Amino acid sequence: MTPEEAIQTAIQYENRIRDLYAQALEGTPDPAGRRVFGALAADEQRHIDYLEHKLRQWREQGRIDVERLDSPMPAPEAIARSMGTLETRMSREDRSDEKRMLAKALQVEVETSRFYERLVAEMPAGARDMFARFMEIENGHIAVVQAELDHLSHNGYWFDFQEFDMEY
Repeated sequence: MTPEEAIQTAIQYENRIRDLYAQALEGTPDPAGRRVFGALAADEQRHIDYLEHKLRQWREQGRIDVERLDSPMPAPEAIARSMGTLETRMSREDRSDEKRMLAKALQVEVETSRFYERLVAEMPAGARDMFARFMEIENGHIAVVQAELDHLSHNGYWFDFQEFDMEY
């Protein structure tokens, strides 16, 4: 796969996940859920904008200059610290639609992260560095989505760690 093809495919992945978050935002009445979906959709749009800029750069100059790509999403550790206060504010109403959207988002985020992982292994240096940052950000999105899903599911896990044990 050429760098141009890789960027074009990455834009398709980013559009897909952005659209999924936008759809979830429209269908979620809960303010906390809307903030999560809105932040994730906005972050994915920033990825699209960045990739489109890099595609133009590749086409015009035949190279990719890697510029820092930041993500406003909090680190998984910060999310874990804030969940204690969030727990007291969230209602116990049926949130099955939100859980369904989060499960689908998790699946797409994992798929996207694997795509970037493959590109990191295959691309030349400049493109590899750019896609490594995307892989890092998408892995952070996976952590955010998994944490939100775990929380809504009340399954006793948080960031893959068991919060409580029902056995004695």
